[in-house]
Amino acid sequence: MTGLGIDLCEIARIEAAVRKNDGFLTRYFTEEERAYLAARGNAAARSAAAMFAAKEAFLKALGEGLGGGVALADVGVTHDERGCPGYALSPKARARMEAGGAQNALLSLTHEAGIAAAVCVLE
Repeated sequence: MTGLGIDLCEIARIEAAVRKNDGFLTRYFTEEERAYLAARGNAAARSAAAMFAAKEAFLKALGEGLGGGVALADVGVTHDERGCPGYALSPKARARMEAGGAQNALLSLTHEAGIAAAVCVLE
């Protein structure tokens, strides 16, 4: 393991940001993530909060955090056919990860009682 990151995100905060700012999703989420969220219906806010937490957890695992050169939009979250989450990294994010000695980024997401959480392990 070369990095570990965790983040929490209040679901209501993301829901409010989406309502107040038309560009919020465009600024922080990839096109694929926005399509996924559009299909989630009533679960979109909690999914968006979990995905936002996943982005920040990845940056923490890199040891950089926000403002370290990799933008939140460089870190995409995907879901396989079983619904298991994973990362889709931009070339910039992948290069930073590999420069730190990691080849893979593992992701776990959860949400409960108005909070979404994400854990990222770089290996």
